[in-house]
Amino acid sequence: MATPRIIKKYPNRRLYDTETSTYITLAEVKDLVLGYKDFQVQDAKSGEDLTRAILLQIILEEESGGVPMFSTDMLANIIRYYGHSMQGLMGSYLERSIHAFHEAQKRFQEQAQVLIPKVPPDTFTNIISGQPIPQVMGGYLEKGAKAVIDMQDELRTQAFKLFSGFPYAQPPGEGPAEEPPVTPVPPKAAPKPTRGSARKPRTRK
Repeated sequence: MATPRIIKKYPNRRLYDTETSTYITLAEVKDLVLGYKDFQVQDAKSGEDLTRAILLQIILEEESGGVPMFSTDMLANIIRYYGHSMQGLMGSYLERSIHAFHEAQKRFQEQAQVLIPKVPPDTFTNIISGQPIPQVMGGYLEKGAKAVIDMQDELRTQAFKLFSGFPYAQPPGEGPAEEPPVTPVPPKAAPKPTRGSARKPRTRK
């Protein structure tokens, strides 16, 4: 396994890249993430791993300055799981969900790279003018939709596997489903004796 790129963080909050021997900014650390570069941020004095703290700082800046990814309700729900008995399971579920989404997106991009070169140059002009879309473009859209559906199925399967072992109380006002009433079957009447069928008891002599 390759040794991760070491970035040292100094008390003045400056980040020093030991590979390039230069100081870098938080935006450049973000570029390393986007480039799938393996790195580790360490405290310059103690050697403590600060990678998570730096990544959280990047997320905070993106959520504050750019287009936020997390809604207020979602952040509140995540906070509620801290200290909860299911905190570990929640983290595992989110990690698997993001991984499944990432894999679906990667498959979609791979399919796009194969199909886009085959699309005729006038395809998008035809779309704007209302003309029929070529068959290859329709296949591209169909495969893209299938990738999204597969991702949703994967997330649903993981959720069922994760939470299937935990019983949940019925919501207020919702009880167990009532069984349909069973109509009692009346008992069958005993057959009536026919005339002449009854035998008279014999008298003893």
